[in-house]
Amino acid sequence: MRTSDEIFELVLGYAANDERIRAVGLNGSRTNPNAPKDLFQDFDIVYVVTDVNSFIEDPHWIEVFGERIIMQTPENMSMFPPGLGGRFSYLMLFTDGNRIDLTLVSNDEKDTYYKEDKLTVILMDKDNDLAELLPPTDKDYWVKRPSAEFFSDCCNEFWWVSTYVAKGLWRSEILYAAEHLNNIMRPMLLKMLEWKVGIEHSYSVSIGKFGKYLEKYLSEENWQELLSTYADGSYKDMWRALFAMLVLFRTTAIFVAEGLGYEYSREEDVKVTAYLEHISHLSPNATKIYG
Repeated sequence: MRTSDEIFELVLGYAANDERIRAVGLNGSRTNPNAPKDLFQDFDIVYVVTDVNSFIEDPHWIEVFGERIIMQTPENMSMFPPGLGGRFSYLMLFTDGNRIDLTLVSNDEKDTYYKEDKLTVILMDKDNDLAELLPPTDKDYWVKRPSAEFFSDCCNEFWWVSTYVAKGLWRSEILYAAEHLNNIMRPMLLKMLEWKVGIEHSYSVSIGKFGKYLEKYLSEENWQELLSTYADGSYKDMWRALFAMLVLFRTTAIFVAEGLGYEYSREEDVKVTAYLEHISHLSPNATKIYG
């Protein structure tokens, strides 16, 4: 596996020899002083260039970075609508295990790029016209205190969607139930746990993308409770996971409400929980283990 120094030498060496590339930036976990360091960290590279299209029209230039296992160019894919405006990205996984996510940014919007992320580090500036950046910080990604309305909406969405899960399980439509449990209810639960962490750490930490650092900040009891909300694929265990999720959401939401001086709708909680328990009793696939 090529070392970090070797990758940076390759990236900067290519940039130095191509006049179209005017600056090179680095973003992501490699610039984050609080991110764990390991061999799976991507190299999030930005080339600020005078002509983006000239790179896209002749893609052979990327061969310089090494033999690839697989590559994705999201802005060229029919399945995903372009989300970077006029920018273009090459996501590359190499046979030696290194990964480079390289984005082309037009020189016309370089000032926007430099200011949009406090984790930006400039590795090369050929024109010496960039303002000096402050040391990188992940402050923009720290947990944010929610408004009372946002907190209330999170609670309402969680309890409302729980009824869809019960309906799907009663109908023996496990994929429908799993979709609502994992892709709508779970983000609400993770958001509530995020706010709990924020309260406990004075809103000075990040839980990472998809909550990947949550284990670091939750108590062992809370962490095990969170893991218990994942089902094994059977109807009975999905019922169990649903009620486990209700318990964890409830205790966390009450903690957050008390910590922020907000109101938690216990009436909504009680009524929906009773409804779910009733539906589970009617379901031949239900477990009788409730939270």
